[in-house]
Parts: sequence; C-alpha cells; structure tokens
Amino acid sequence: MSAASPAIEPNLTTGTIVAKPPRPFVLARRTIITPILLALLMIAIALLTMMTGSRPFNQVIIDVFLRVILVVGLYVFIGNSGVLSFGHIGFTCLGAYVAAWLTINPIMKKMAFSGLPGWLIKTQMPYWEAAIIAAIFAGLAALIFGRILMRLSGIAASIATFAMLAMINTIYSNWETVTGGTSSVVGIPIVRSIWPYLIAAIISIFIAWAHAISRSGLALRAARDEPTAAAASGVDIPRERLVAFVISGAIMGLGGALMAHSIGVVTPDTFYLGLTFITIAMLVVGGMGSLSGGVIGVVFLSALIQTLRWLEAGVSIGDVAFAIPKGLQEIALGIIMIIILALRPAGVFGNREISLTRNRGD
Repeated sequence: MSAASPAIEPNLTTGTIVAKPPRPFVLARRTIITPILLALLMIAIALLTMMTGSRPFNQVIIDVFLRVILVVGLYVFIGNSGVLSFGHIGFTCLGAYVAAWLTINPIMKKMAFSGLPGWLIKTQMPYWEAAIIAAIFAGLAALIFGRILMRLSGIAASIATFAMLAMINTIYSNWETVTGGTSSVVGIPIVRSIWPYLIAAIISIFIAWAHAISRSGLALRAARDEPTAAAASGVDIPRERLVAFVISGAIMGLGGALMAHSIGVVTPDTFYLGLTFITIAMLVVGGMGSLSGGVIGVVFLSALIQTLRWLEAGVSIGDVAFAIPKGLQEIALGIIMIIILALRPAGVFGNREISLTRNRGD
C-alpha cells in the first residue's frame, strides 16, 4: 500500500479548488479505496478477536472501535478545519447520557432521574435506536454551540471549545435530578457483542470520507490552508466550519452512546480531560489531516496502551515475575508523542491517505 492524497486533485492550487471544483463522483471513484481499506482493517481485527474467544480481549477491541469512532469524529472537524478543539468530548458526554435516559428501566429512572419529563421516564428503547437519537441530539447541541464558536479562529477557538467542555461537565456534575450529578449512573444495558461497535466505526469512517470529498469539505480544507484566498474566492468559512462541527458532534454523540453500553455505567468525569487527551493524542500521532492516520493512530496507540497495562499488572517469564511501575503508560505515551512529533510534526501520515495506487501528484 502506498500513501496518496484523496481529497485534492493533482496540480491544482487551493484557489482553483474553490473556483473549479472537481467533476461529480471523480474524487469518489479515486478515493473510495481509502475507507474500504480502513473498513477491511477493522473487520480483520474483529475476526481475529472472535477467533481468540477471549472475553477480556473482546472488551479491549470494543474499546479500540469506540476510540476509532471518537478520533474519526475529531478528524472531521480538526483535520479539515485546522482548528484544534478541546471540547468535542463534551458531545460524547451528551450522547452517553441520552443513551442512559432512553434505555434504563423506567422504574430505575424514576428513582435516579426524578427531574426528567414523565414521558421520558416511561420511555425505554433498544440500544441502537437510542444511539441514533443520541447522535442527533449531540449534532443539534453542536449546531447551537457552533453558531457562536465557529466565528472564532486559532487559539481563541481552541480555548472557547475547552470552555464548552468545562461548562457541559459542570452542568452534568451538578444537575442531580436529571443526570444524577457526580454519582455513577447504573442500569444501562450492556452490549458485549463486538459487531455493533464495528459497524458504527465503519459507518463513521465512511461519513468522514464522504464529508472530506464533498464540496463543503474541499472548501473547508482550502480555508484551512489559505484562509485569505478561500474567503476571496467566496468560501463562507464560518458556515463550512459549522457543517463539519455538527457532523463531528453527531459522530462523537454516537460514540458516547455506545461507550455507555460497553461499560453500563456513566459519570461526567468519564468524559472529561482524560478522554480528551488520549483521543487528541491518537489523532495528532497519526496525522491530524489524514483519516487513515487517525484510524491507524488509534490502533497503534491502543496496542501500546494495552501492552503497558499488561506489563503493569505483571507478566511471568518462567519463574520470574516482571512488572513495570504503575502509571508508566502515561509517561510512555507522552514520550512517544514527543518523539513522533519531533521527527514528523504533521504526524505519521501527515495529510496523506492509504491507497493501492500512487497519486500522480506524489
């Protein structure tokens, strides 16, 4: 496999992309192999997991697919706009609590969430219906926040998104009659099958690809690379950022709902700084401008994290037990990020995508 750019025709400048968009379906035919290869990678991981028959390893791979969903959601906005967002995990929190409100037994909801409307307390849905509604709810929240935030740029936009995350966390930590406050919300139906998470990850990958090759995605990347030229060519930068913000928010909400069903418990702090750091790290290491980089970055760092966790728990080699100090995985992750970004500031993949053929412009 070689790396090739999927989104921009060779020998075209940023200005000509805006003024003369590619013919319909040209980019789709040229770049469809990228999401197909990524989907095949996800399927291969799932099949290998099923062959092992290990329930703990099954949960590890479910976590990998969940991270793929979240990192792909980040890529849709950060990768295409170039604006670093620290607030997207807030939409994951929204999606998780919507899943809880819609799937927990009504009797338990009446005791835990006395402030919910009566019709919502009585409602109980299958997890997949709740996940779709959670994605829509998170997308609507992203639309409301984005109408304000997408007019900002640079560090101001990044700080504003972090403020949004802090606001969501504070509200959900203190609105006890609706969210249970800082208490753990239990009773969420647990889904142990690996296939719903695999399907959601593949759908997220294809949504991100479709947005990237769309007129809106091309215009947004043009604004990312040359904002002045893009604005002069007629690109409405805040509007294009808002489109990506809403799509990414919906994907994050879907990931949050499925995360709630993977563990059966949610708290506001589950969706705060720790998850924010690890998802952004995976995207940055793989390459913020690359869908392939985001997905493969998840697989690589997830494998590293799990290996370090096993070593922390202790590994027996013959008659000798070997264990590394607790907390070393965070240190190792930080060191690896520093090394990769020092050698490749744009991440491992940069702005390139995996493909079976080399683009003529490479």
